[in-house]
Amino acid sequence: MINDIQSDAKQRMEKSISALKSQLSKIRTGRAHPSLLDGIMVPYYGTDTPLRQVANVVAEDARTLAVSVFDKSVAAAVEKAIMQSDLGLNPMSAGTAIRIPMPPLTEERRKDFIKLVRAEAEQGRVAVRNIRRDANSDIKDLLKEKEISEDEARRAEDIIQKLTDDFVKQIDGILQDKETELMEF
Repeated sequence: MINDIQSDAKQRMEKSISALKSQLSKIRTGRAHPSLLDGIMVPYYGTDTPLRQVANVVAEDARTLAVSVFDKSVAAAVEKAIMQSDLGLNPMSAGTAIRIPMPPLTEERRKDFIKLVRAEAEQGRVAVRNIRRDANSDIKDLLKEKEISEDEARRAEDIIQKLTDDFVKQIDGILQDKETELMEF
């Protein structure tokens, strides 16, 4: 029982870390990266479709993304969707190929991104702590039902706390790396 609770908590904490990494990859750092456009939806035959399903996105060089649209009739909609996104990008169209130069980040914009990154990291920490709370609650329920002893409950809570500390430390490391990446010129 206790091992199930611990492994479940660990899996959920790992998912929180991967969700944080996914969120942070969408925050641009001045370098061109295809995942930057992951959140963009394109109107395609009446439904909003993820950009990745209507086009191929590659990093041409450190400052340029290239978008190759599969269906030429949707190229204008892709370009419009990129322009309307809150990424501040200005695509240039050439038939089915769209080039997106990455503008350099201003100091003020970098600081805004750092605030955003810190908020995402804090959400990750909160998620990990909530998982700890849920696991400790499950352990207390087992103790109430007399399925485990107090010593086992205390040991299990200590293990959950160590897991929590490890994952919070990972989040802090990810945050530090992203802040460093954002402040590079």
